[in-house]
Amino acid sequence: MITYRKTLLLAASLFALSRACIAFADDVVSANEAALVKRGEYLARAADCMACHTARGGKPFAGGLPLQTPIGVIYSTNITPDKATGIGDYRYDDFDRALRHGVAKNGDTLYPAMPYPSYASVKPTDVKALYAYFMHAVPAVHRSQTANEIPWPLSVRWPLALWRHAFVPAAATDQVADASATDSQLARGRYLVESLGHCGACHTSRGTVFEEKALTDAGGSAFLSGAVVEQWFAKNLRSDMADGLGQWSDDDIVAFLRSGRNAHSAAFGGMSDVVQQSTQYLNDGDLHSIAAYLKSLQPAGTGSAQMTYDDTAAKALHAGELTSPGARIFVNNCAACHRTDGKGYAAVFPRLALSSTVNSSDPTSLIHIVLRGSAMPGTPSAPTSFAMPGFSQRLSDQQVADVVSFIRSSWGNHAPSVNASTVSKVRAHTE
Repeated sequence: MITYRKTLLLAASLFALSRACIAFADDVVSANEAALVKRGEYLARAADCMACHTARGGKPFAGGLPLQTPIGVIYSTNITPDKATGIGDYRYDDFDRALRHGVAKNGDTLYPAMPYPSYASVKPTDVKALYAYFMHAVPAVHRSQTANEIPWPLSVRWPLALWRHAFVPAAATDQVADASATDSQLARGRYLVESLGHCGACHTSRGTVFEEKALTDAGGSAFLSGAVVEQWFAKNLRSDMADGLGQWSDDDIVAFLRSGRNAHSAAFGGMSDVVQQSTQYLNDGDLHSIAAYLKSLQPAGTGSAQMTYDDTAAKALHAGELTSPGARIFVNNCAACHRTDGKGYAAVFPRLALSSTVNSSDPTSLIHIVLRGSAMPGTPSAPTSFAMPGFSQRLSDQQVADVVSFIRSSWGNHAPSVNASTVSKVRAHTE
């Protein structure tokens, strides 16, 4: 009898212990899943998924944002876990195939407005975290896809498969080697810029069939040397002094990515969305890694001499010597904020003197800002969203050309002048 009771007691104890072990294991699994989802949320911020997959005033990730491309308007897709209109029935392999290979679940090749050539370099462990986030933390939204506005025959999909095979690299593995592995900060910065951040999708010029001329720095100096996107010039991110980041320190880059402004410039156009939706959320380590990598890039051009401020224009304006139409327009419309010395007010009204935006060979962004205006993003580190009004109704094409040319040739700036026909083209695409 005693032996029987001891046996029952032992069995009950073992059963209780097994239940406790199972509960503990479930807690560990739940904690691991929660950590994976949280990491996926951070990576989705780094990849800036929100900016393209959220329409103005729409629900997060529900798609519908119009993207202007050379072949027509493409509307972003619903990437919420709605089973009927989103990606709710995507398995992990389906998600990975779309993200890194550019192939939808139905077998269609995605338009390269989706930056899968860059995402091909995202490591599988990060893809799994992204999948966990989108499937378990993003609210499902029932929103049907808006039809793309692409004329036939450009709307035919099968040639995109050939494009994909020609220009998309093989998907990365978790064991991918990095030549800079001895410098973990540089390696991390390279990974964020070239893959998740897909900076080259905007800041690298395109070839004749819309392929990025280089996907990495190893592909040539065209990588991150600047390109026009939706009538904005995405600036040169290499170390050129005049139009690149040569004058910016690591801390300047970090401040810009965190707040959308620094002593040199302020975010405008699509970059405002990048700061608003993505880079302000990155941790200090990742921001400094990105800065270190960008500062490691060699200049794209041959002119790398330090630029020098010239006070000739400032003295003339202060003395009332308005000898050119551009100078007169500047004093009447611009000087109150940007000052007659072109130095503006740090982190409030951007400086024009020695500005890399002003000195870019392509004046598209400067013209666009004068015509349509722009607003800085508001972030916790810089909550006030200062804005510049547009002057499209007030200034003619010739007047815009005159004032932009004046700005690009004053205070030490040495950029080519602008003519009215160039302004007219930008105006036509921004109205």
